[in-house]
Amino acid sequence: MSRHERVEEAIKKEVSLIIHDKLKDPRIGFVTITRVELTKDLRNAKIFYSVLGKEEDHKKTKLALGSALGYIRSLVAQRINMRFATELMFQEDYSVEYSVRIEEVLNKIRELDQPRDSSKRAVKLNKGKEGQDSGPKKNLRRHKKV
Repeated sequence: MSRHERVEEAIKKEVSLIIHDKLKDPRIGFVTITRVELTKDLRNAKIFYSVLGKEEDHKKTKLALGSALGYIRSLVAQRINMRFATELMFQEDYSVEYSVRIEEVLNKIRELDQPRDSSKRAVKLNKGKEGQDSGPKKNLRRHKKV
């Protein structure tokens, strides 16, 4: 793991801990830090987060994180020993909601497709003597040895 990746993971961990443990703002909803994108010079970091809840919760959380940005940055700088304090920028990540929506659509498609498939597929069993299932037919042809 490169230094760049280690710093990204450290920032992700520390920001997550700070938001959950240190910030007492009631506007902050259930926030999850999904990923951090750090520039090559380690000076700027985009912190992607997702919020569980309604659109109103998203807006309140965005305002609360924006107002606490300086405090979060100073705590991250104290906890991660670097030459300079990394500039932080919060950006909401909608990928989780997008994947949930895709899953819902796929489930609806499966439900609509299910009855049609079961009616088309008629399972034919090979019946032997006395109406019992003899299983799949075996190829009894023998091959010549060369």
